[in-house]
Amino acid sequence: MCISNKGLRVASYNIRKAKGLDRKRDPMRILQVLNSLDADVIALQEADLRLGSRPAAISRNLIDAETDFAVVPVAQNAVSLGWHGNAVLVRKGIKVGDITHIDLPGLEPRGAVRVELPSFSFVAAHLGLMRRHRVRQLHTIAKAVAGADRVIVAGDFNEWSPHKGLEALDQFNVHAPGHSFHAARPIAALDRIAMSPSLDLRDAGVVQKGLARHASDHLPIWADVE
Repeated sequence: MCISNKGLRVASYNIRKAKGLDRKRDPMRILQVLNSLDADVIALQEADLRLGSRPAAISRNLIDAETDFAVVPVAQNAVSLGWHGNAVLVRKGIKVGDITHIDLPGLEPRGAVRVELPSFSFVAAHLGLMRRHRVRQLHTIAKAVAGADRVIVAGDFNEWSPHKGLEALDQFNVHAPGHSFHAARPIAALDRIAMSPSLDLRDAGVVQKGLARHASDHLPIWADVE
């Protein structure tokens, strides 16, 4: 199977280690939200627990059994789902090529992962809490993908401003589909999808209903790309 030439759906979701607004850790609830996205590729943030060896917040076996997604092997140990909490899921059957880990500067340990997929490069990222660090992190990502014709960067950009702090991505079209944080009262578009000019956005949105309203403190975003 390959991604259709007619388009694909990408999504991004900060799952907060599968802990919902009720303070309960419920992986199945997250998986039900992921299934509802009908996406081809998903960037997850906070997919692993923070301490120790950073075990996965949702087991690979559960993802395999309960979804139509495969976990891209971005983790660098046997227990994590992602790298620096960034995980990538692809619909089963989609071919995955080279994987690159991008170290991001800043006081907090941060990183992004680049995955080569049919016809484009996909970067999953979770940026820092301070703007001066985010600016440097976006410059690092832009440099890492320089020269690539088709690139999609998706993740929790942690940027409250609709304009400031994103200048490093001036060669991209940056889309904020809507307010995705806080799930209980969405007031900020922290989650974004940036695309090369050679890619066209057909539609995009934020899931603001059903289990997504309670499964994490972020709401998932999605974009249909042609």
